[in-house]
Amino acid sequence: MAATFARSKERVEASHSWLLHSYPYKETSLIIEVFSREHGRVAMVARGARRPTSALRGSLLAFQPLALSWFGSGALKTLHAAEWQGGVAQLAGLPLICGFYLNEILLKLLPRQDAHPALQAAYATAIRALSVAQDGEVEPILRRFELTLLRELGYGLSLDKDAHGSPISPARHYRFLSGRGLLPGEQVAGEQGVPLAGSSVLAMARGEFADSLVAQQAKHWVRTMLAELLGDTPLHTRNILRDLHKL
Repeated sequence: MAATFARSKERVEASHSWLLHSYPYKETSLIIEVFSREHGRVAMVARGARRPTSALRGSLLAFQPLALSWFGSGALKTLHAAEWQGGVAQLAGLPLICGFYLNEILLKLLPRQDAHPALQAAYATAIRALSVAQDGEVEPILRRFELTLLRELGYGLSLDKDAHGSPISPARHYRFLSGRGLLPGEQVAGEQGVPLAGSSVLAMARGEFADSLVAQQAKHWVRTMLAELLGDTPLHTRNILRDLHKL
């Protein structure tokens, strides 16, 4: 009994986190999903957060760095403190929709309570970049984050070598086949897989997407890989972005 009681009181203090999603719970509370640097994706109840006088009400802001404290040993924790860390301009317009897209793919692909500090750092970088981006600048921000996400989820993504371990040649053409990786184009029959110029792959490795061919091929490649992970799960924000002919 004593051990059970001790586990129920496990606490986390001031974890660097970002709010991914929230929805009403009972009359005055919220269920929130957060991305913690030390604990990964965590679900918790924010009791009384919808009351006008709640100290949590003004702190639980999307796309803002937060220091969150919680307790509990079950799948649903209990939030007991939230501090807004500030320093990021509010997203608006297309960057705001892109922010929701990042949150949606994290919610659908990231397992709960599986820490990914590098991915959280990439998310913070993407949100800060979106906060000052013009509409025409959002796609490279999303591609860099998506590629980091795929690597962190263990997709085995390699941008410097092909499936045989040979260095990527900028003058060569490749095709990406699921389960096999990047193969020289002449080794792939017909039109299988995703076509990629070697120069495009190397540009992606450097995080450079200004060239139109690189941008187009990166989008196609990333969408193919994410589609495999998502299966039949739709991405609502991507549909919105597609309707706007922006992404």
